[in-house]
Order: sequence, then C-alpha cells, then structure tokens
Amino acid sequence: MTDRTREASAETRGMGDLIPLRRTTAATDTANGHEMSPDRAARETATAPDTHYEVTLDDEPPAEAVPVLPAAPDASGQWQPIIPPALRTWASVKASVRQIIGRWAHQAGYHAVRAPQYAMLGGFWAGVGVFRLIGRQLRWWWVTEQNTLRQYAADRNDAEVWMKLHREVKATRTWRGIVLLGETAGVGVGASMVANGPWWVSAVTLAVAVPALAHVGRPIDRPIISPAVVAPRFRKLNPDIVLRAYYAARLGDPDKPGQQIQFGSTMSRDGEGSRVLIDLPHGKGLDDAIRAKPAIASGLDVALSQVFITRDPTSHRRHVLWVADRDPLAVPAGRTPLLACKPTDIWQPAPFGLDERGNRVGVDMMWNSILVGAQPRQGKTFSARALALFAALDPYVKLSVFDGKGSPDWRKFKLVADRCAFGMAMTRDGDPVELFIDALREIERDVQDRYQRLSELPVDVCPEGKLTREIARDPKYRMPVRLVVIDEFQEYFDLPDPDASKEIAKLLVFLVKVAPAAGVIVLGATQKPSGIGTGQVAQQFNAFRDNHQIRFSLRTGSWQVSDLVLGSGAYSEGYDSSTLLPTYKGVGILRGATDATPTVRTYLADAEDAEKILTAARTHRQRAGTLSGMAAGEDVAREVRDVLADVRRIYGPRERGLHWQQIAARLAETFPEHYADLTADAISAQVRAFGVPSVDVKRDGQVLKGAKADAIDAAINRRNDAAAG
Repeated sequence: MTDRTREASAETRGMGDLIPLRRTTAATDTANGHEMSPDRAARETATAPDTHYEVTLDDEPPAEAVPVLPAAPDASGQWQPIIPPALRTWASVKASVRQIIGRWAHQAGYHAVRAPQYAMLGGFWAGVGVFRLIGRQLRWWWVTEQNTLRQYAADRNDAEVWMKLHREVKATRTWRGIVLLGETAGVGVGASMVANGPWWVSAVTLAVAVPALAHVGRPIDRPIISPAVVAPRFRKLNPDIVLRAYYAARLGDPDKPGQQIQFGSTMSRDGEGSRVLIDLPHGKGLDDAIRAKPAIASGLDVALSQVFITRDPTSHRRHVLWVADRDPLAVPAGRTPLLACKPTDIWQPAPFGLDERGNRVGVDMMWNSILVGAQPRQGKTFSARALALFAALDPYVKLSVFDGKGSPDWRKFKLVADRCAFGMAMTRDGDPVELFIDALREIERDVQDRYQRLSELPVDVCPEGKLTREIARDPKYRMPVRLVVIDEFQEYFDLPDPDASKEIAKLLVFLVKVAPAAGVIVLGATQKPSGIGTGQVAQQFNAFRDNHQIRFSLRTGSWQVSDLVLGSGAYSEGYDSSTLLPTYKGVGILRGATDATPTVRTYLADAEDAEKILTAARTHRQRAGTLSGMAAGEDVAREVRDVLADVRRIYGPRERGLHWQQIAARLAETFPEHYADLTADAISAQVRAFGVPSVDVKRDGQVLKGAKADAIDAAINRRNDAAAG
C-alpha cells in the first residue's frame, strides 16, 4: 500500500460520525445572494483552524477560497429513551417476557436431553485432566523451564554459570518438593473426609471438581456443552473495506487526483445490514457500479445476493450501497396471512411478502394492471395467485380467471369466479378460447358502459366522476370492482386461428389501457415476455406487456428479459432479476407499486392453502349475495337464464333504447343456447312480465316498439329490492 493510500484510509477511518458538508463562507454567501452579518463573519474567520487537502480538487482554486470544515457534531448527542421500547406498552412487555421465557425453556430442554452425553464427556475429560494436572505439577516441581539455560551454559563451557544455575535449581526443587508433598497429603486427607462424609458432600465435591478437571483435560476445540442458541455472525463493514472493494472493482484510483471514492454519509446500520452513500469519481455513474456489482461483492467478501445498489436522485454518480448481514433472500417469508380467511377489502393493499430488510410489502391493486414474469418453476403462478386470493376474499370483487396452460393451479377458483376457462382443449364447459373471447367482449362492453354511467351520476354520489368504494359495493349501480386474471397470456396471442388471436390481442390491449380507471384490474402472468406472434399481433402483445403499471419479475434468463418484465430502464437503475439465484423460489423484484423497488420474498399459499381460502371466500360471497356466473351454477350452457340481465347486457354503453326485433337478434347471437329461435313478440312478452313497458323507440330513422334501458334497470332494481326484503 502506498503512503497516499494509507493516508486516505487513515483519513476515512477518522471520519467518525462527521459528514463532510461544505460550509459557505462570507464571500460565497454574499456571492449567492445571502447576507451575512459582520459579527458572524468575524467569528467564523477567527475560529477557523488551519486545514489542508491531500487531493487538489481544482487546478487553480480561487484566491478567496476558505478551507472547508466538516460540520461539528451536536454536543448534546443523541438522547436514548428512558424506558426501553420493549417495556413501553403492556403488549410489548408480554411479548418480551414470552420471548425470554421461550428462550430459557428451549435452552433447558436442549441441555436436559443432552445431559447424559455431557456427563459421559465430562467424566472422560476429567480423567484426562487429572493426568494433565499431575504432569503440570511435576514439571513445576522439576523446574523444567531452566533446562534451556543450563544447556546454553554447558554449550559455552561456562562452568561458573552452570554451577550457579545448578545450585538454584536444587534449592528450588527442594522447596517445591516440600510444597508438592503438602499438596498430596492435603488432597489425600480431603479425599478421605469426602469419602467418609455425608453423600451430599461427595456430590458437591464431584460437581465442583469434575467440571474443573474436564476443563483442564479437554482440547480447546472440543467443547463439552454445545450452545442451544447459536448467535448469528455477519460481516461487519467499515469504510476501509468499502474503499478496498470499490478500488478493486476499478471504480476509482486512490493514487490519481480526482479519482478517489468519497462517502456521501457516514456508514450506519439500516435494518439487518449496513448502509452508506457512495460518491463515485466524476465520469463514473450508477451503471458502472451495477456492472461492477460482482467485483464489489468479492471485495466486500460477501455473497452477491447481499449487495444492493440503488439510485440516489441527487446525482448520477451517487448511489446507495446497502449490504445485508446475511443473505436476506434465502429466508422464506412464511405462510400467507390470508389463511385467517377473513374478508378483505380490495381498496386496501394486498399483503404480498417481505422485502430484503424484513419489512412487509403490500400491493395496491386498485387502478392498476399487474404483470408477473419469470422463468418456469420460479414461483410465478404462486405469486400471481396470492394477489388473486386477496381479491377473492373481498366478496364484492367480480373475478374472471383464465389459464392458458390449463394447470391445476387455478382450477379451484371455480368456487368464486364469475367466468373461468383453463387450457386450450375443448371441455364440457365449451371451447376455452371462445369462453375467453366472450368474457373479454362482455368486459369491454361493461367498461364502456361504466364510463357512460359514471359521467351521468350526480356529483354528490360520484364527486370526481370515477368509481368509488360506495358505488362499487352498492348493487344498484352494477359496477363492482372486477379482477381479470390471465395466466400464461402469451398462449392467447399465438393461437392456430389467427383471427382469434387478433381479436384477443385487441381486447386485451383495450383492457390494460382503459379498464383499470373503470375499476377493472388486469393481472397477467407469463414465462415468455417477448417474441410472440407476428405483425400486428406482435405489436399488440408488446403494447399489452408494456402498459402494466405494477411489475413483478422473479428470476429470468438475462437482464434483457428482466427489462422486458420490469420495464425499460430497470437494468440501468440497478434492477436485474437475472441475478437472483435459482434456489430463490417466490423471490422477485417489485417495480411500480411504490416509489421504492424492493426485492420481495412472497408469502406462500400452496394448493391446500388456496383451496381453504377459496372455500372461505365462497362462503363470504354467499352471505353477501354476490356469488355470480359460473360459481353460482351459471355455466356457459346454463339451465336457468336471467332474461332481464341478459337483455340489459346486450345494450351498448350509449344505447338508451332498442327495438324488440334488435333485442331478439342480439340475444340469439350472444346466447344461442337459450335464445336461438327467439322472436320479437316472445322477448317482448317475457320482458313485459317484469313490469318493463313497451314504448316507442326511435332508432336508425325508424320508430318501433321496444324497451328503454332505464326501464330495464328499474325492473332489475325492483327485483333486487324484493329479494333483499
């Protein structure tokens, strides 16, 4: 190490708790337009000590420049709380007592089970200790440490010194021999008294003597009693280690002017890790640090998964370095809190997992579309399903679930889903692709109709012209929050029927762009976020993928794929899911949910947990009266039809009235299994039976008998009120 490096390291170590901030002088304050009193200027000039710099920051510093001093620490220091946080509340006291008692109980049980082993090892090493102690006493008596001196005198033929040493050793041996005989006699008498005394005396003597002799006899690397609780060990960082790592990664050079690594803050503890602001030399930036992240981890002597580099908004050459004490992503987050099976509220954040620092991470699903991407078998479906389970527990959320691969992971959602289809093969429910297209068409009409009706609601009901929690939960408005889940959505963009792919692509792009603002949440998951389809379908696939607001990427094959999932620019900001280890299941980078971009360990909900949660969700919906669609027994080929609901569904968002002939034709096209041979007179009679009047409707230049949409809405409301009463 050069002198300059040693001086830089010494200067860094001496930083303590001081943050080098640039103080302004009277001259600079005046130049910047700030007035400084003459008294203050005089005091600062009089009290400023002499300083110097090891590195010249400017080639020609201004003549009026005054040396910059680090800010003085607060003399009052940081006040510690009088009452520890663990004792401030009764709940904290109980939690602390439970933790202490639990620790003691664990230690007692651990050592009680191993007590026989401890006794055997203690007896063995105590026997060894007896012989070692005798050997030590004999060596002490014989003054063996003088042998070297007498041998040295003999080698030099120094008879006088040898004789002097010989006389001293004889005298010492005589005296120590007498002491040793006294010790032997004392031990013998004590052993006789113990042997002939009460039993408890022998027990106490053995309890004291055996551990002492075992401590003497056992090797230093062979402890008899193993610890019941192993204290965690972690790499403690300091500025010297950080500087070494960054210089080893060639992000700076301590021997070149202007190329030193600087600290923007003191190193401090942040959760279960250390945090510090790093200022790279001019010309270096965040992207350089990200590319050098493996070398930084090597220089810090930690695993790559323990190093987190994030952007600092103040400067591109400044970033935040956070180094975890141990690999935070290897510790599972545990079971999902949704196993409590209590009703949830989609307007609140969904519990998703824990970040790298152990903080809980929630996802606001409202007004957002969510993309989940990863390689196969990394927990993609489980992560998406965790959010869908949260929505399922809200009885006022209408679910539509579609799985392009047809795996068992989503099948249990039949318990609550209004519409669902799995795989691509024909089933007893019909063609899954046709079911998917029909559902998307219906959702598209619903979204368009919602915007129209929201704009017509009075201000006191809809003050901002957007969906509210009260409107969504009031059945008379027929605008519940909807969640559309599409797992392996890339399968629908590459169907054997190109026309079907084009229509699906068009509808999906519409939903992801327009539907979230109407209270329709799109949750998509894919293992192939690129290279799907050709021509217009490929463009629409990219548009669908890129228009998700919230993105969660588990492990991917490359940083390019990671950028496709997380969004363009994620890699340049330091987020690359391809660096996640294959052993991390359910671990990914969450971008767009908040201002932060944490690495999240998602909560686990396996198939058994999902079934339990969905069973409870079905019960909640039955009590709230919100079970609908397939979950309520309305399969695609329904045995019981709802004439009013079906007629209302075929109205467009701006259509306030239709002729009976138009109603009959649209019903036959939309629901051929029930209305294939329907006539205008027949549907008129069926609808008028619910109190809907047949009135003149002007449409396409013709005035014919038909039904108004408002009248149908009124009939539906009357029926719902009667059922509720």
